Amino acid sequence: MEGTEVRKLAELEDRHWWYRERRVLLARELARIERAGTALDIGAAGGGNTRVLRSHGWTPIAIEYGAEGAEVARDRGLNVLRADARQLPVADNSIDLVVAFDVLEHITEDDAAMAEIGRVTRPGGVALIAVPCDMRLWSAHDEAVGHVRRYTRDSLQAVITGGGFRIESLKSWNVLLRPAAAWHRKRSTGSDLDEVPPLTNRALSAVIAAERYLPVQALPGVSLLVRARRA
Repeated sequence: MEGTEVRKLAELEDRHWWYRERRVLLARELARIERAGTALDIGAAGGGNTRVLRSHGWTPIAIEYGAEGAEVARDRGLNVLRADARQLPVADNSIDLVVAFDVLEHITEDDAAMAEIGRVTRPGGVALIAVPCDMRLWSAHDEAVGHVRRYTRDSLQAVITGGGFRIESLKSWNVLLRPAAAWHRKRSTGSDLDEVPPLTNRALSAVIAAERYLPVQALPGVSLLVRARRA
């Protein structure tokens, strides 16, 4: 992601409906893990998810490729390493949890990135992976933020299991708003990282939060979320 997009994300993420609900999803997944330990937040950008890890008792390191994202995360008091996901500066079998939200779709060699995630994760450790799905939703937004693909369930499962992980859950997210997202993306001319009017933001927050309680995770959505365990 370009530096300007990272700065925009950092300014928006604490109040934007999409990022706020993603942090809720992360927190709910953390509650399913037996104990807190060491964690990597790969593609951390400004460190929004890294802060969630820290607040839940984890000892996190933010891994960020870009200089501006790393600078924002450091300004927030986070432990940051600048690194490529395909070459992590971390010892083998040393990490209890790896979080990679919206990372793999940026990397041409996504199998190499998952192999690195597998290398650094201890046996029995957990990976939480989120990606955009369905190439039918491809738009100018994907191009603006540097995506090289959107995933299917099968293609995501293949790359994760190829990295040495056993998938425990694979579910869709942003299902209820998929029709609106598809309509909007067809008309978009660039990144969707924009300020949302307060009333609209509250309405979208309510809709996306409803998915926590509805059996919609097997339906087509805008994103996929995986919890996987290192073999």
